[in-house]
Amino acid sequence: MAMERTKLSKFKLPDSPGVYFFKKARKILYIGKATSLRDRVRSYFASDIVSTRGEAVARMVNEATSVAHTKTDSVLEALILEANLIKSHQPSYNAMAKDNKSFNYVVITKEDFPRVLVVRGRELFGLQATSYKLQAVFGPFTQGLALREAVKIVRKIFPFRDKCTPQTGKPCFNRQIGLCPGVCSGEISKGEYGVVIRHIRQLFSGNFKGLKRQLAKEMKAVAKAEEYEKAHTLRRQISALEHIRDVSLIRHERVSAGGGARIEAFDVAHTSGTETVAVMTVVDNGEAYKSAYRKFKIKNATNNDVAALVEALERRLAHAEWPLPRALVVDGGTAQVRVAERVLRKAGVGIPVVGVVKNERHKPERLIGERRVTEAYERDILLANSEAHRFAVEWHRKRRQRISFK
Repeated sequence: MAMERTKLSKFKLPDSPGVYFFKKARKILYIGKATSLRDRVRSYFASDIVSTRGEAVARMVNEATSVAHTKTDSVLEALILEANLIKSHQPSYNAMAKDNKSFNYVVITKEDFPRVLVVRGRELFGLQATSYKLQAVFGPFTQGLALREAVKIVRKIFPFRDKCTPQTGKPCFNRQIGLCPGVCSGEISKGEYGVVIRHIRQLFSGNFKGLKRQLAKEMKAVAKAEEYEKAHTLRRQISALEHIRDVSLIRHERVSAGGGARIEAFDVAHTSGTETVAVMTVVDNGEAYKSAYRKFKIKNATNNDVAALVEALERRLAHAEWPLPRALVVDGGTAQVRVAERVLRKAGVGIPVVGVVKNERHKPERLIGERRVTEAYERDILLANSEAHRFAVEWHRKRRQRISFK
């Protein structure tokens, strides 16, 4: 029997951070994290759930028969726990939102002085995966911006290496601001740095309590050995873990509560019909995904914006290896939208098309398209469109400059 908002009280959801589970009998359908478990779960029962979260989420809520939760001491802990639980249970509706290559991961490299990096699944599971050996992989993390904020918090507690060259004798910039422990300048040995990496691995494994106990044990040992500076550092780390300031994560969750999706935008640029180019930009889960941007030198429609758009769309759809977006954005009104829809129908692709209509100052005035799509993804649509215009103008300008110097 499907749940109702009026009956949520029986699940005793607290007003505190944690991870929630939508379940159908014993089967976990979806796992998510929350700043307030009570408020976040309630939001799934809003009357506008389809327009704000999408049809898949609405279907999941209708299918679920219960909600369970695990309370955490901080949003950071909830974010890490969510990633570990998604990896363990692989709920169907989490997998439906993105494939593994679209998620974000924390990796630790296999080196004498390991690096801690945030990478996308495309890099981790794609052709670039052979560029470095790994000793540990944590994830998937569903929100890239939140993960990067989390890593900033972790790095303040446990400074680590990401880019600098070990043992050069010169402190890198991150060493100067306290975010590198001195791998570059030779201030920390391989063994000492290995302990830092073990702490970070324990943290991203979700074992916060075990990590605190380990740090307390190490603090007693160094204090007994009268190594008071090390004892002070360990005491500070324990205190930081117990009083995590994850305001940035709370703010990010409020901004991204509507969920994320891949949005693609297209724009055309030329000078009086010459040097016509088109571009595609991508916003994925609220972020500009610049490595997925694409350029199209228009070959057959040099003095017609609509025909140039058609050529760019047809060439984009020929790439079956590129994931399809939740919505496709074009710069213009009804004419551009209808042309794009015609190209998609011809290719047998059912994606909503949104047109961004500009005023006389070339500023967005209104959006044309399915209301549920424009309302749910307005911020992402406008970001993708703005990026497309910037990217097209920059590339076109560079092409003109190259020609003028010939």
